[in-house]
Amino acid sequence: MRFYKKFSITLCLILTLFSQLNIHAFCDEFADSTSGKYPDYACMYLGEDKCECFNRKMFNLNSKLNRFVVKPVHILWASIMPKYGIDRIKGVYTNIEYPKRLVSTLLQKDFKASGTETLRFLANSTIGLGGMFDPAKRFFHLEPVDENMEQALAKCHCNSGPYLVLPGIPATTLRGVAGKALDTALNPSCYIGTPVIALVKLGFTLNQTSDIEPLAELIESTYADPYDIARKLYGISSYIKANNLDRDEVLIEKAKLFPEDNVDVVNVELPDEKLVLDDTKTLESGDLLAYDDLFKDGVSKTEGRFVLKNERPKADMILEDYNPQSPVIDAMRTALFDLPGVDESVWSDFSIWNRCFRNRLKTSEVKLADDRDEYKFKYIMQKDKNSPVAIIYPSIGEGISSHHSVVMAKLFYDEGYSVIIQGSHFQWEFVKSMPEGYVPGVPARDADYLREVTYKIVDLLQKKYDCQFGEKVLIGTSFGALETLFVADKEYKNNKLNISKFISINPPIELLYAMKQVDKNNIAWKENPNNLKERVAVTAAKILKLLDEKDKPDFVLQKLPFSDFEAKIITGFVMHQKLSDVVFALENIPKNEKTGIYYVINNMSYEDYMNKYILGQEQFMTYDDLNYDSSLYSISEYLRCNDNYKIFHALDDYLVDSKQLAQLKKYTGDKSVFLNNGSHLGYIYRPEFIEALKKEISLENEAVAVK
Repeated sequence: MRFYKKFSITLCLILTLFSQLNIHAFCDEFADSTSGKYPDYACMYLGEDKCECFNRKMFNLNSKLNRFVVKPVHILWASIMPKYGIDRIKGVYTNIEYPKRLVSTLLQKDFKASGTETLRFLANSTIGLGGMFDPAKRFFHLEPVDENMEQALAKCHCNSGPYLVLPGIPATTLRGVAGKALDTALNPSCYIGTPVIALVKLGFTLNQTSDIEPLAELIESTYADPYDIARKLYGISSYIKANNLDRDEVLIEKAKLFPEDNVDVVNVELPDEKLVLDDTKTLESGDLLAYDDLFKDGVSKTEGRFVLKNERPKADMILEDYNPQSPVIDAMRTALFDLPGVDESVWSDFSIWNRCFRNRLKTSEVKLADDRDEYKFKYIMQKDKNSPVAIIYPSIGEGISSHHSVVMAKLFYDEGYSVIIQGSHFQWEFVKSMPEGYVPGVPARDADYLREVTYKIVDLLQKKYDCQFGEKVLIGTSFGALETLFVADKEYKNNKLNISKFISINPPIELLYAMKQVDKNNIAWKENPNNLKERVAVTAAKILKLLDEKDKPDFVLQKLPFSDFEAKIITGFVMHQKLSDVVFALENIPKNEKTGIYYVINNMSYEDYMNKYILGQEQFMTYDDLNYDSSLYSISEYLRCNDNYKIFHALDDYLVDSKQLAQLKKYTGDKSVFLNNGSHLGYIYRPEFIEALKKEISLENEAVAVK
């Protein structure tokens, strides 16, 4: 009776508290979250941040507590307990929490879920040895229902209250605090006070909190303003939980409310060089055209196959059974790029015994300018310190810990290279380490800074390990691929790094054109702003489900579960976040104070960035000058006169057009390899590409060439 009495009193107090509050959780002024060029997702899901000053101070306090107190304890715990043991403890603790899930589902009148959880509890408590194993899922196909009391309060129409960051507590809201209090009241272990149980509970707590440690570190190390991104992620994840979008059956039903709007495209061949479809769109030979456009202004399917006057480039590599969806969706397949051993270990991420490839990478730094931050980089050395070295320039906005860079490093390391990972030059950490006044965005100038960074890193490692690297290979992807070629041009004119080969994967051919294409995708949300909140949450839930499926050993990709609109929402969020971080760093905004910078950022596109920070500060440069100087046309002499590079590109990359690809082929000939599918980096996971890349960097081939 003691348990139920305490729970009843707590529940009454909380519901009474909420009934007295008149705080609206989801921002009555919804238009404010979508009034700029880009939506304010934090405001959309959490409302105005009325406690921002307090929250930021607490967030910084928690970050320091985590770094100096909590993280060392988690490292110790993860080094004592293998991942298998942690999973078993997690199962037991989850099983003990059955009462909160039962009460939550009952309050939501979700009796099916209540029955499922009860059957799971009985099966796992008996056959599963107290929850150490999950026979309910494995043998009886009873999927778990992850419910808590905050979800029940949301279902009871309790307002969420203001967003709060409290000392020692993860981000939450007033409703979240109440939900946690009820969860605690429903936890049977809280009512047993023996020393043994206390120790066991301490282990449970360490086990549970260690799960969020990798996410906390990722946020701290990846984003210029970790508070802002943490608030966005909490708002979206809280909405997903409150609306049960983490359940497969609910997600499937919600997704049916939104039509599939994939853009089916064809490669159009025209009898003339150009055809004006309407007042706003001109079609050129070889352009990608939606089927719907075939019926505009005299273009119809009945005209049969068109004949090209100026042929677009042919594919040099065919990806069999690629099953393309749309260029933006296909580009998202880049997330499938992975190799065995990158993250595999019987120990958790923070264990000192975890020797997966990612954890074997070392971090060091070089100094570029006085009174500026040191520039950090990652590296791994072969046993033979004089081995060849690969230097990686990643895609726009990527830091030194990005998944793609680590996988690329593994690929090179397996081929016998030592590897250096640098971050993107269009990234906040790079900006903060460069001399005062540096603004990224002019490729030739950025290449000078990148060369200096690379030179200092190579010099530091050669002195540290008393070695001389053999062959040097520089490889870049996307924006990093563009800079790779600009560095190659600089080296062609003045050799400083002694790089023997340059590999460029999907470089934008005309940077300003590519940025405009990114901006077009970034504002796709305006196509349907009325249900944006729910649409974004459904899309985010699909991402979480896909990541869960991807980790399963039997995962096989048929197609990505996104519409073209959803793919643009995802890429728009990611690309604008990268721009946000750079602007935050350029404006030198303090992290622990309330700031209005996001009003500016939410109204800034990449084109606005170029106009303000590049053209606005360099009056001598015109738009046409910048357009030419930032394109591969400006280094055409290098591309024509050298054979120490290789370019990989896809014919359906949405950041280039067929005319640009044709011009690139004229400059490069067989030094460019065009793939028939894959869009922007959406083919790098394919074995055909990986084998072609391995062939390019094979040390056996290099040895034969030397002989």
